Amino acid sequence: MPFRDCIGHQQSIALLQSAVTHERLAHAYLFHGEDAIGKRLTAICLAQALNCERPPDLDGLDSCGVCRSCRQIESRTHPDFFVIEPDPEQTTQQIKIEQVREIEHQIMYRPLIGERKICLIDNADRMTIGAANALLKTLEEPPAHSLFLVISSRPAALPATIRSRCQALRFTTPARTQVEAALILKRETPPEDARFLAIISEGRIGEALLADVNETRARQRELVDLVRPQSLQSIGSILSSAEAIAKADRAQDMLAWLARWIRDLVLIQVGGDPDQLLYLDDLA
Repeated sequence: MPFRDCIGHQQSIALLQSAVTHERLAHAYLFHGEDAIGKRLTAICLAQALNCERPPDLDGLDSCGVCRSCRQIESRTHPDFFVIEPDPEQTTQQIKIEQVREIEHQIMYRPLIGERKICLIDNADRMTIGAANALLKTLEEPPAHSLFLVISSRPAALPATIRSRCQALRFTTPARTQVEAALILKRETPPEDARFLAIISEGRIGEALLADVNETRARQRELVDLVRPQSLQSIGSILSSAEAIAKADRAQDMLAWLARWIRDLVLIQVGGDPDQLLYLDDLA
C-alpha cells in the first residue's frame, strides 16, 4: 500500500521519506506506540517504497502498490522481505532464537531482486533473551544492503542494547476523524457506525477495521442492561450478572465497557463534547 493511503502518522512517514531522499536512512528503526495503530502497516509501506519496481513520480518516496515487488511484499512472498513474529500457535507467544538465526543467515547475502533486504520484527518485545542477543550481533555489524524494522508497543521491555542501535520513531494514535474516514472509505461503513467504532477503538485503526459492528453494539447493550437501575435493585441480580460474566470469561471486556461508561459520565460532568459520547441516549 502506498504511503499516501496510510491513516495518520504523517510526521513519521515524512521523516522516513526525507531520510531516503538525503541518503540518511538508518540501518535499523524502532517503531513504537500503542497496539493496532498502524506501525506494522507503515513498515510494510516503507518496504514496498524501497523496493518498488515502478515508483510514482511524486514529491517524496512512495510505492505504486501494484507492481510485482509491491504485491509480493504485501503477500510476504518477496525473496528480499522477511517477517519475524511470535508463532500464534504457540502458547508462549515468543520470538525464539531459531527464528532470528534463520533470517540472520539470509540477510547477509545481497538482495535477489530488490534494492534492499528488509527484516520486519513485529512484537519485538516478545523476543527471548537468546533471540535478542542474536539480533544484537547483526545490528552491531549490519550488512550495507539491509534494513531492520523493529516494532513494539512496549519498547521498555526491549534490551537497552537493542534500543540503542535503532533509530526510534514514536507512533501516536490517529485522530478519530481519520479513523471514521478510513472506515467509510475502506469498509463502506455507515457514518454512525463509523463514529461508534472510531470512539471505542480510541485510534486503534487495526481494531476498528476488523471489528464487527453488530457484535460490538451487542456487547455495549449488555453493559447498559447491567447498570440499569432495575438491574441493581437487588444483590441477587447483581451477583447473577457477575457470575454470568465470569463464566463467559469476559470480565476484562466488561470492565473496558464499564470504563467507557464512566468516561461518558465524566465528560457530561465537565461539559464535554456530546459527539464524543458513546452512551448519549442512555445517559440523557
